[in-house]
Amino acid sequence: MSLTMLVTMMVCFALTVSVAVSIGLSAVLGIHLGNVNMLISVKEIFSSINKFPLAAIPFFILAGNLMETGGISRRLVEFGRSIVGGVQGGLPMTVVLTCMIFAAVSGSSVATTFAIGAILIPALIRYGYPTPYAAALQATSAELGVIIPPSIPMILYGVSAEVSIGELFIAGFGPGLFIGGSLMLFVWVYCKWKGWGKNDGEGRLPVGKATWQAGWALMMPVVILGGIYGGIFTPTEAAAVSVFYALLVGTVIYREIGLKDLYTILRKSVISSAVIMFIIANAGLFAFLLTRAGVPETIGVWLQEVLKSPAMFLLGVNVALFIIGMFIETSAAILVLAPILAPVAIRFGIDPVHFGLVMVVNLALGMITPPFGVNLFAACTVARISVDRIIKDLVPFVLVILACLMVITYVPGISLGLRDLVYGR
Repeated sequence: MSLTMLVTMMVCFALTVSVAVSIGLSAVLGIHLGNVNMLISVKEIFSSINKFPLAAIPFFILAGNLMETGGISRRLVEFGRSIVGGVQGGLPMTVVLTCMIFAAVSGSSVATTFAIGAILIPALIRYGYPTPYAAALQATSAELGVIIPPSIPMILYGVSAEVSIGELFIAGFGPGLFIGGSLMLFVWVYCKWKGWGKNDGEGRLPVGKATWQAGWALMMPVVILGGIYGGIFTPTEAAAVSVFYALLVGTVIYREIGLKDLYTILRKSVISSAVIMFIIANAGLFAFLLTRAGVPETIGVWLQEVLKSPAMFLLGVNVALFIIGMFIETSAAILVLAPILAPVAIRFGIDPVHFGLVMVVNLALGMITPPFGVNLFAACTVARISVDRIIKDLVPFVLVILACLMVITYVPGISLGLRDLVYGR
């Protein structure tokens, strides 16, 4: 039954059937083959989405769209450019830095791609950077949206693997800053080598003026993250606060959001949220059937017999997740695989929070790798080019992220250092 479900799902993916429908069809087929009462499907689907932490997803999506329309994104770009834009290659470095700041409130890489890419991809092209390079850089930098907390995939992992979301958020800062810093260093060296960006400092604002103009935008991560770690509100409640803050700043302070804009913002947010929740519902049923068939336990025993050490287990998981991430959407992959792999990781003595960060960083790579990288499609939509044109420029970025992933995997302190400091472990 399990093999038939997996084969059916992969065939549906190959036929370009949507992720949620592919998982749902495979689950329905599994119910029939396993002689399971169909009423169980209703119960499991409801149970999959009847979880309070999942309420953060639509709120973070809405907050990201409000930031894009309300002028917060544009001011963050100017702030980032005022800091690093004065050196050769400063504009590409601004892309990375701005995505890091935007990630601290959006929780979504796709929202980051559209919000920041709509401003910086045209700017990069205007300053002489090749269009494929600009799109590849934006797609890669936006990946930080799911690594730097708050992060929707981290919420999904925490719910699926029964791990503290607060601990995951704190642990996410180390890998996020490490990857962001590595990308900034790489683009600076690359631009020096290529001779690009000698005029990147033209037209940028002084740091003081840019900081003043972006003051309310910069306060948003402080309010959201400060509230979470100060114990004022939970990560889920923080998502609702971020919506209220973005709406207040966009309508009352910056006055760039009108009543007509609200309809478009809400409509876009509802559609994006519905897609994710539909995936979660079907993935929950799929995971239930696999668990009922004993797949997690079987995989756990097999991995322990074949991969004798934690280091080999992590290497095997990374290779498998890298391949899986190319074909399966990140949220769906986490929901299906986290309940299977996390218990095995714990058997090997691997901290579930560290393992969660490894999973999130690895599967985030799937957002920038063909054939189903959602960030690629988003960036190419903004740049108005086809995906095949950016592959050559994308390869160096993928290699940088892979190198960072290996360091994060085998140096747990990058993920757990801040967590242990906060929780006194």
